[in-house]
Amino acid sequence: MKRFTTTLGSLVVCAVLQGTPVGAQEAPGAMQDRAVGVSPWGPTDDIGRLNLMTDESRAAILSRVAGGTTYDLSVDYFIGMPSWQAAGDPHYRMWMTHTPHGTVVDDPLRLGREMNERVSYTGAAVSMYTHMGTHIDALSHFGLHGRIWNGFQAGEQLGDRGWKVAHAASIPPIIARGVLLDVARAKGLDMLPAGYRITGADLRETAAWQGVEVREGDVVLVRTGRMRLYDDAAAFMHNPPGLGMDAARYLVEERGAMVVGADNLSLEAFPSEVEGDYVPLHTYLLAEQGTPILELVFLDELAQDEVWEFAFIGGSLKLRGADAAPLRPLAMPVHPAAR
Repeated sequence: MKRFTTTLGSLVVCAVLQGTPVGAQEAPGAMQDRAVGVSPWGPTDDIGRLNLMTDESRAAILSRVAGGTTYDLSVDYFIGMPSWQAAGDPHYRMWMTHTPHGTVVDDPLRLGREMNERVSYTGAAVSMYTHMGTHIDALSHFGLHGRIWNGFQAGEQLGDRGWKVAHAASIPPIIARGVLLDVARAKGLDMLPAGYRITGADLRETAAWQGVEVREGDVVLVRTGRMRLYDDAAAFMHNPPGLGMDAARYLVEERGAMVVGADNLSLEAFPSEVEGDYVPLHTYLLAEQGTPILELVFLDELAQDEVWEFAFIGGSLKLRGADAAPLRPLAMPVHPAAR
């Protein structure tokens, strides 16, 4: 059987070919009834649930930092890394613009051979898609019926230089309580099966098993275990496990999560469980609920040390106009909250 590995569409095809259970389909009219969310924070709001961060909430979690190990939740960027090139997006590329021996030969600054042999010069350039490696999806990434979060529309807010609203440079530094839900370990697995769709019940059971509570304003990170395949791009991309709509609704509507993320490439599982929407979690979280998404988050070390609650600190690159940006998040263990 041919293996498809690189696009959202391919993931759907792959799952269908292998007979992955689709799960309960939503009603046929569900897609037509859905619309983008109107922000409770006003008509100009373009950061959505990130408004839940306050001076008090940031101070509260930082006051509990316990010191010790700081966990880096980002992945390496390297040539051959998982990416969406089959959708027409570029591979990650890194190339040398200056090398010590090349500088001697080319003498680009006209300094002479003696100087170039004495002072070594190395420089590099990179080219990449914004949705590669550990990154955050801005609210402009996906929309419904021609609009994005808070009713903004491309005809008015998207120019040749990108979005004027809800873009990556709009995203503030994120300092919040973080919660890891290790669904794989809660089920006694190193990694969830291919195509597994995480439910709200899975998340409830995981939280209960870990003894942790998801609260309003949290950054919630879900571990599938898929990251163990990250160095093998084809295996990592092939029919990954991910969240279902029930899980997303549980986190946002029932528990009040501010940001939702996972260790896989697309957050959600495929094929879609919503008729007429091939990426229902993205449209639900970003366009309807104003909830930023984190993808390709490295969670294995946190899970190994059973750090279920932590201070999450992350600042994304301020890519003006872009619909996503690389992020290097940190997790710092915290003391138990005072009762």
